[in-house]
Amino acid sequence: MSSTKEISDGSTTPDEPETPLPDNKLEAHPTETPIGPPPDGGFAAWLQVLGAFFLFFNSWGIVNTFGVYQSFYQSSLLKSRKSSDISWIGTFGAFLLVSLSIVSGPIFDRGYVRSLVVVGSFFTVFGLMMTSLSTEYYQLFLAQGVCVGIGGGLLFLPAVAIVSTYFSTRRGIAIGITAAGGSIGSVLYPIIFRKLQPQIGFAWTTRIIAFIALATLSVSAAIIKSRLPPPKQARAMLDMNALKSTPFVLFSFGMFLVFAGLYIPIFYIIVYAQRHANVESDMSFYLLSILNGASVFGRILPGILADKFGAMNALTGVTILAAIFAYAWIAIDNLAGLIVFAIIYGFLSGAVVSLPPQVIVKLVPDMRLVGTWMGMGLCFAALGILIGSPIAGTIVDIATGHFSHMLILSGSFSMAGGIVFVIVRFVYLK
Repeated sequence: MSSTKEISDGSTTPDEPETPLPDNKLEAHPTETPIGPPPDGGFAAWLQVLGAFFLFFNSWGIVNTFGVYQSFYQSSLLKSRKSSDISWIGTFGAFLLVSLSIVSGPIFDRGYVRSLVVVGSFFTVFGLMMTSLSTEYYQLFLAQGVCVGIGGGLLFLPAVAIVSTYFSTRRGIAIGITAAGGSIGSVLYPIIFRKLQPQIGFAWTTRIIAFIALATLSVSAAIIKSRLPPPKQARAMLDMNALKSTPFVLFSFGMFLVFAGLYIPIFYIIVYAQRHANVESDMSFYLLSILNGASVFGRILPGILADKFGAMNALTGVTILAAIFAYAWIAIDNLAGLIVFAIIYGFLSGAVVSLPPQVIVKLVPDMRLVGTWMGMGLCFAALGILIGSPIAGTIVDIATGHFSHMLILSGSFSMAGGIVFVIVRFVYLK
């Protein structure tokens, strides 16, 4: 089929058939009907981008809002709990959001994309409503961590995978626009929480967020449509051939390392600003929105570069830069520095989140397996998210509020992942 293929310098060239890497040794599916090339544009394709945009808006957008909830819980609702305990709520939600791709991927490949969107929307809205009624730690963990996390996990992968099947040479910019929905959601939702919570309380503020999610997800459910026909024969939930692909396994391990460190600054920037830099409460809340706002551009502009120079090249560069700036955060102890950091790190983190699916699309030998391979790869990223922030919270608790060791951990995880990406790029994608 018509697509793009990464060549020796990392750039892309259109209209060449997608083929597996030499060591993949994967079989095609000759008994199934051949599929035509992606339309790479047109009303139907861009309509899917709109639907997927709102899926990101209410999956990553809500997960990345947890920083304001963490600060509120620590200062009010759960002030008797440790920072590491509270961080488990947001961390477990993010873990489920990414790890459930291993389930939603094969379901997507079987043609049930709208069912995923409907069920995921229910869990997201229901979880937020239950969060609004919660007053105890275990209630918040089940509602916001588990239920909302499941909802996001059923919404996230379809958002990326559906766009990948409609675009080829413009896939990077299309996925970038889609992923920007997560950034815009994570800008607007914290501002809504911060503005409304003092006036109408935690419960009704969270309900209003749930109503916004319901309205926007209804748009996605109405317009999302699978382009590829479902397979004639049922497939396993896992494609074990993926684990025989050395570049895929190495890339997945790199994602595990990167995502272990990536979300530590996002979850802790508000607490850091208040405790270490003595930033006033009102302004510290806006740091998260500034960070997430910058990630809008980080999800779109690197997508354009990925179309021109190769997704692996772009991802490797932004990952190493994100690690460097995580280290640099150690020296920042004032509001001006934190604003600059939030802008730069927000841009880089947005790129790191949006580019991996484009790399996985390059590694998969058959677009009818794209959901399955994405799910398997993103499961590694989910494990990284699961361990990173709680370890960081424990370090902060042990160090009685000192953050330098936590920031070293964040930068080291990301740098290690960047080194693995360099190996994949220059050893296996030559």
